[in-house]
Amino acid sequence: MIKTRFTELVGVEHPIVQGGMQWVGRAELVAAVANAGALGMITALTQPTPEDLTKEIARCRDLTDKPFGVNLTILPSIKPPPYAEYRAAIIESGIRIVETAGNKPQEHVTEFKKHNVIVIHKCTSVRHALSAERMGVDAISIDGFECAGHPGEDDTPGLILIPAAADKIRIPMIASGGFGDGRGLVAALALGAEGINMGTRFMCTKESPIHQNVKERIVANDERETELIFRTMRNTSRVAKNAVSQQVVALEKEGATFEQVRELVAGARGKLVYATGDAEDGIWSAGQVQGLIHDIPTCGELVSRIMRDAESIIRARLEAMLSGGQRQAAE
Repeated sequence: MIKTRFTELVGVEHPIVQGGMQWVGRAELVAAVANAGALGMITALTQPTPEDLTKEIARCRDLTDKPFGVNLTILPSIKPPPYAEYRAAIIESGIRIVETAGNKPQEHVTEFKKHNVIVIHKCTSVRHALSAERMGVDAISIDGFECAGHPGEDDTPGLILIPAAADKIRIPMIASGGFGDGRGLVAALALGAEGINMGTRFMCTKESPIHQNVKERIVANDERETELIFRTMRNTSRVAKNAVSQQVVALEKEGATFEQVRELVAGARGKLVYATGDAEDGIWSAGQVQGLIHDIPTCGELVSRIMRDAESIIRARLEAMLSGGQRQAAE
């Protein structure tokens, strides 16, 4: 068993987190992750209203007695959702762990800490991680360029970003972006993280509440099957490569504004992809880790495999290398 400061902080068996994913982070997936000994996150804004979020939290509690959390992502919007009401629903439901992401979360961090909620903040740079640490969050999720969704604008991959953050961050830190197996977990631990956060890999599990066709598309895709959209708008997002994403990229190269691509990137179209299974019908998030995904296991099978493989790498492969080197030196 691998214990870290992060597993001790949030009270889970394994240093693996299923991060918030729009339209995907629902009770059935979150409970399955929790029952596997990892940390699952309900995505607050997937629920249409704060009242619906309260019901979804209750539904998850009916499916597991293990710890789970809620993701609250704060993004700039013409018509922002009622964040304070969602935050209140989280607190009033007795949630003890929250993952925040997005811009300037100080108001939410302050309020969550008043109610003794553990806050994990997702960042895409060392400077933002340090800022979040100063705000009083309990842990950082450091998100490399390989990730699905918003990788930030620095284009720094995890191999550099994780140790760079570990050199400066004092609180527990988990690594996000490009993780999907035991090899990645061992690498993250070696780079200074105390666990891993996975999104795309958990999308491709039996309990994931998305259409089977999308899961099979993830399995079929390799690491090249993503596109970076909104680059010209400095709001980069990594999504699965399809006809729509390629059209958006082409329009951006011609100088298109957000208004000119709005209909193509509408969230409602992305939601339909997960519901109908037509992977060409809209924009949907997926990371480069698709190249490491070859099956659709249950969450229990996936978490067990990751931990088994990670422990085997540490105990057998790495120790054997060290022992071999020691024998050669002695000879």
